[in-house]
Amino acid sequence: MKKIPYIIYILVLIILPGLAGMSGCGQKGPPVAPVKKSIAISAPYDLKLTNIGRDLHLLWKHKTDEQTAKVKPDTFEIFMAKKSFEDCEGCPVEFRLAGKVDASVMEFFIPVTPGFKYYFRIQATDDDELRSPYSKTVELDFK
Repeated sequence: MKKIPYIIYILVLIILPGLAGMSGCGQKGPPVAPVKKSIAISAPYDLKLTNIGRDLHLLWKHKTDEQTAKVKPDTFEIFMAKKSFEDCEGCPVEFRLAGKVDASVMEFFIPVTPGFKYYFRIQATDDDELRSPYSKTVELDFK
């Protein structure tokens, strides 16, 4: 029986733990229950963003569909991101929860500061934490 050279033994001890450490699949999000296609909430649509003085006014629409998304939302969560005009073009923005409104309201006012580009998107939710996809993102340069 041949002895394994000392260097190969050391390399195996270094490489195997390194390979085992790379087997993870990355950062995971919170668990989400599987849903049937019709047991879902449709995404808000037709977002309109207007500037009223130092406030932004956000309006949107929402509808249910018996075939694809028949669950009615209880609330809408409004997510906002902002970046200055000096930030790099095309850099990702981080959305944070800006507020929640009852499903019957479908509008949101928020005070803003000049000198930033604001991004908004909305997600509908119900009491069981069922969530819609995000709406399309709208943006406004507030100079």
